[in-house]
Amino acid sequence: MRKLVPITLALLGASALAETPPATIDVSKLPAQARMIDEVVVPVPSEIFGVLDKMGKPRWEEVLRSGKMSMKPMGGAEQTALILGTVIAEGFIAVEAESAEEVKRIGRGVLALSEAIGVKKAVQRRSQSIVEAADAKDWNRVRRELDGAMVDVRDAMTELRSEELSQLVSLGGWLRGTEALTEVVGKSYSKDAAELLHQPVLLKFFDRRISAMAAKRQTSLVQKVKQGLSDIRPLMGHADGDEISEKTVREIGALAGELIKAIGAKGE
Repeated sequence: MRKLVPITLALLGASALAETPPATIDVSKLPAQARMIDEVVVPVPSEIFGVLDKMGKPRWEEVLRSGKMSMKPMGGAEQTALILGTVIAEGFIAVEAESAEEVKRIGRGVLALSEAIGVKKAVQRRSQSIVEAADAKDWNRVRRELDGAMVDVRDAMTELRSEELSQLVSLGGWLRGTEALTEVVGKSYSKDAAELLHQPVLLKFFDRRISAMAAKRQTSLVQKVKQGLSDIRPLMGHADGDEISEKTVREIGALAGELIKAIGAKGE
């Protein structure tokens, strides 16, 4: 039976057509790019922004942090994969902020990081299309290209038998997306908005995936991220209807933020 992953930001989605944000994702309404992994639905990023915009038009320019983020290969392949995920997630935030220069900068960063882990060819066309669409301020096209870039990275890594690195890309994106979501929710807290953070099924999924990785992938950074997920998980609730308080939103954001810093730190 398919499990429905509660809504999350970046690398996850919900129906942007809904008038109010649903508590769970309707699998039948997911875009074609959505993936089913271990019976857990892991959709694409862009739809969640439509849901958030219906909740009051967040000031995305205040959430954008690409100027402070690492966009260069660093450490081993595991760290670079995690960084790539955070950068792709930042791309969606830059689109919502309608910052053409940041979108173009992020597109170039995606290309450099993809080259470092052997999948440059898979995203080269996407990267150019992102830059062209940003110049034209065609934000819908930029969203589509970012969605496609993530799918292309995953598919290329599967062909290279690097599924574990692909999972780290997804995890990096989820962490940056979650951090951004807590900032948006924290600026204008409501119980309905905080419900977007209720995602224990997804955290359990990521924990299983990290635990099953080969020993060579179990770097100190990956272990630090795994521990961070364990710290975040109880804050996101266990059962449907669990309320996530304003204080808890801040705690989740702080933990996700610390992991993002660790991912971008030299020497990791």
